[in-house]
Amino acid sequence: MKLLRKRDIPEEKYTNAFLGYGPEDSHFVVELTYNYGVDKYDIGAGFGHFGIAVDDVAKTVELIRAKGGKVTREPGPVKGGKTVIAFVEDPDGYKFEILERPGTPEPLCQVMLRVGDLDRAISFYEKAYGMELLRKRDNPEYKYTVAMMGYGPEDKNAVLELTYNYGVAEYDKGNAYAQIAIGTDDVYKTAEVVKLSGGQVVREPGPLPGISTKITSILDPDGWKSVFVDNIDFTRELE
Repeated sequence: MKLLRKRDIPEEKYTNAFLGYGPEDSHFVVELTYNYGVDKYDIGAGFGHFGIAVDDVAKTVELIRAKGGKVTREPGPVKGGKTVIAFVEDPDGYKFEILERPGTPEPLCQVMLRVGDLDRAISFYEKAYGMELLRKRDNPEYKYTVAMMGYGPEDKNAVLELTYNYGVAEYDKGNAYAQIAIGTDDVYKTAEVVKLSGGQVVREPGPLPGISTKITSILDPDGWKSVFVDNIDFTRELE
């Protein structure tokens, strides 16, 4: 990844950095946040992993290992399938699934979150977010079901992977993972749709102080947070 921008907000005691494989206005990126004096967080059991698509999983894993990264699953086909994957952890314990998918235009390709009711979650993301159910796969042998949600095909767009583990209705989310940010044409309409779809608006829509960018923050039925953003201005400091 490349460091796209970094900013320090001393009055609020945090620094964050945006990293990705292309500009923020056209690619999915990771926002890393450091809060002054806090050196450890609880990732919890609800967050799953980020997905990174690469041309060659084995070569990528060796590079990660050579740079001191932690490999938690060696390269090999996914259980019950043919796609070659591996798992690694960053120094803070966040898991990354490395997927072999040559030529993808969006290497940072997925976020996996665990949910307590998959049908409820699918319905919410379809109605409130306008996402499509791209595919759904049940794996009774390992007692889980996954649903891929997004705004376009998996091989060209970042997607949300929702995972339901049989019999688990709720997860400890910890205090490390924060949110997904999604662009929208109208944060006010989005907030209303979220309310009608069973979500909770935790920050009412409106402009950020001193700039034209408008946001609204919401929680899905499982308590996962998303921020919807419109009129984003990357030349100014975004709160």
